[in-house]
Amino acid sequence: MVEDADTRDSWVGASGRSPLQGGDRPMVEDADTRDSWVGASGRSPLRGGDRPDGKSSIHLWCPGMFDFKGGIQVYSGMLLQALLAKRPELKYEVFLKHDRPSFAPESQPSQQVRYHGAGALPAKARTFAFSIQGMLCGLQQRPDLIICTHPNYTKAAYWLHRATGIPYWAIAHGIDVWDIQSPSLQRGLRHADRILAVSGYTRDRLLREQDLQPSQVELLPNTVDTERFQIAEKPAHLLKRYGLQADQPIILTVARLADADRHKGYDPILKALPAIREQIPNIRYVLVGKGSDRPRIEAQIRSLHLENSVILTGFVPDEELCDHYNLCDVYAMPSKREGFGIVYLEALACGKPTLGGNQDGAVDALAHGELGVLVNPDDADEIGRSLVQMLQGSYKHSILYQPEILRQRVIEHFGVQQFQATLTHYLADFSIRHNS
Repeated sequence: MVEDADTRDSWVGASGRSPLQGGDRPMVEDADTRDSWVGASGRSPLRGGDRPDGKSSIHLWCPGMFDFKGGIQVYSGMLLQALLAKRPELKYEVFLKHDRPSFAPESQPSQQVRYHGAGALPAKARTFAFSIQGMLCGLQQRPDLIICTHPNYTKAAYWLHRATGIPYWAIAHGIDVWDIQSPSLQRGLRHADRILAVSGYTRDRLLREQDLQPSQVELLPNTVDTERFQIAEKPAHLLKRYGLQADQPIILTVARLADADRHKGYDPILKALPAIREQIPNIRYVLVGKGSDRPRIEAQIRSLHLENSVILTGFVPDEELCDHYNLCDVYAMPSKREGFGIVYLEALACGKPTLGGNQDGAVDALAHGELGVLVNPDDADEIGRSLVQMLQGSYKHSILYQPEILRQRVIEHFGVQQFQATLTHYLADFSIRHNS
């Protein structure tokens, strides 16, 4: 793999501060946790192994962080943020399959993080180049740990482990580890030092379907950037853009509208909407997202005579996403194949009553009903009744109508501090096991 000039120069910035570190967010680390990581000598057990420069390092193999912001990309960015916050003395090599080198943040500390982007290559060559680049760099630098934020990358990490003994972790999100038939992926996961599942649902299903040790699979749920997602009034510019009134009841779903993502639950909401409209005539359903399924959705809207009740926004840039959550009165995504669903956390951080499905990782995201309403995703009547009650304030779960408490509870369950503390615990355990 020949590294281009942009990639070589992606040791960027001299400010010494990462934009992924969440500004000046305070982080409390207790002495026992730090001692289990650092040891009595004050030196990290991640001692660099056979690295030529002797400096401890972690390599991250990720689909991306900057070009496209799907759930796995957001998780990858938050994982790097946590590592930088908790282990700033380490060196990080970040391999991004789909990002171009130009997307790397210019203010990243130059001696701490280096990005390698394969996104400038043709799609057909990208997987091979990404794998070879990560493996060659691993052979040369001998990192202490490789973290694969998509399980598919464990196929290459396994062979690097066979050749060098470098341990690797995998992040298990959802459909990416369900019903695995690939022997190479099964082998890659089986030999991972640790698998971090984003939800209990994904963990339990992975253990049920694959030959893995229960102690090998732990939980590291998604987190949410609560500095970015905050409670606010309905944005006037969006009310104007979509022709809405401030007092108009609005249901929101944020999802990729792809053929493979119909499980997100927008179909049963559309099916329930005529009955909802009978009780709430001025209801509007705002569906945020783009994808190949849009023509079918538009046909369904016409067949149900919902042209005046549904707004398809198309693509919405990241900087407008929080405004769209604050536009709605209820966030609804009654999915049935979601590994977790970071959108639930984002909506809750904005103080919005939230509805999800009761058959997938949404159960974890909504804390088994503590943080929202769980419904049968195949029952449009139940979905409709629940949405009407949530919009009318009659659903028997008072926390739904207390935005500040909703926000505080989601921070307690899934805030950045909790995410970082859990990750630190796993890293401390890794250090003890590999340096004892």
